[in-house]
Amino acid sequence: MKNELFDLSNKIALVTGSGQGIGFVIAQGLGKAGAYVILNDINKEKLNKAVSILSKEGIMVYGCPFDVTDKKQIHQQILAIEKKVGRIDILVNSVGIQRRGPLETIEESVWQEVIDVNLNSVFLTSQQVVQGMIFRKSGKIINICSIQSELGRATIAPYAASKGGVKMLTKAMAVEWAKYNIQVNGIGPGYFITDMTRNLAEDPKFDTWLRSRTPAGRWGELSELVGAAIFLASRASSFVNGQIIYVDGGILASL
Repeated sequence: MKNELFDLSNKIALVTGSGQGIGFVIAQGLGKAGAYVILNDINKEKLNKAVSILSKEGIMVYGCPFDVTDKKQIHQQILAIEKKVGRIDILVNSVGIQRRGPLETIEESVWQEVIDVNLNSVFLTSQQVVQGMIFRKSGKIINICSIQSELGRATIAPYAASKGGVKMLTKAMAVEWAKYNIQVNGIGPGYFITDMTRNLAEDPKFDTWLRSRTPAGRWGELSELVGAAIFLASRASSFVNGQIIYVDGGILASL
């Protein structure tokens, strides 16, 4: 028997950056909860592979490749999605990149690239998708933040700045759009092994530090992000707005 509070049947969810990693796993989780999921990635090969995997799992899925930093592409593709698939009830802004280096020597182009992908894409995509949500007076937006929305760490200043910006943008969106029955919240992952962090996980020194720093004593499993995503995408969170749920094994609680 389905729990109606968490049932996403008849809902359409767009997940950006979902060709792999966190975005893919969240899309998969929303799909298993009943949603029709629209995968987005700029890499068509990864996107097609992800669509194939979910389709074989019996999930209703549609792939849509476009650049979430390009306003014109976003406008065109969102309109196409709404015409071909239907209204977008749930938007998950998951796309993200990391560029490491000493802050004093980082090139401006590198800084701008991270801000464009991690922060500006959230603004541009949400601004387009929210038009329909405002008209229908219903919608869910989930922004993928990070524990770096709260904490700094050497060599990742552009990433930390971008994710701090996503946290505050999430709050601003909630304040602006709550009157339209739109809930905007964030998920702040701690340390999970993805393509972005694999080199850290394979570094014995960093791995030891991370395990000792995390009260849970381990890295997170990507599947452990799904519960928070389903909660924030469902009726269960109908009065939750402007919040960031940190899924971090207790790191932030241990300061």
